[in-house]
Amino acid sequence: MKQYLTEFIGTFFLVLVIALTGNPLAIGSMLMVMVYMGGPVSGAHYNPAVTIAVWLRGKIKMADALVYMVVQLTAAVAAAIFFYLIYGETKHFVPAPAEGINMLKPFAVEAVFTFALASVVLAVATSKKSSGNSYFGIAIGFTVMAAAYAGGGISGGAYNPAVGVGPLIADAVLQHGTGLKHAWLYIAGPCTGGIAAGLVYRLTNPEELRES
Repeated sequence: MKQYLTEFIGTFFLVLVIALTGNPLAIGSMLMVMVYMGGPVSGAHYNPAVTIAVWLRGKIKMADALVYMVVQLTAAVAAAIFFYLIYGETKHFVPAPAEGINMLKPFAVEAVFTFALASVVLAVATSKKSSGNSYFGIAIGFTVMAAAYAGGGISGGAYNPAVGVGPLIADAVLQHGTGLKHAWLYIAGPCTGGIAAGLVYRLTNPEELRES
């Protein structure tokens, strides 16, 4: 139970900072400190796509992975509701791709940068080669910060199905928003990147899989 609570707390604060600031530096910083907080307890995924990558890597059981993903999405919805209770609206931080763009482009951006994020997580937080390092939180937080600056204007910069879909659900329920039409983008794009990262890690680190 403690790992599920940790995943809820970390995801909640990540989404809340996204909602309150939209600032990549603040978002990356919050993720960094939440990773340091929760890493020893839950692995500090805070992202269903990362959980998928870690499952493919063999570091979490499928049953736990499924609960992680439900908890992460629930925390994202809760953060969006919290924001709504403060400001009385949710629309300004609901993720959306750039207007008039071919949807393959934001899909590619979500997939590619989630691949980068999940690859970094696997390398710095699950690899025996980097076991015991003190930089894992910085590496993960900086990856998200850079990705938000680089691709946020194209795809909305979620790189996380919970971050993408949670606010869309809250907006649809609380303000009858129509953003759920973009939910597929924030599920398919990041999950594609997470799956690719997990498979590439298995290919490039076969010795660690044998020892798991």
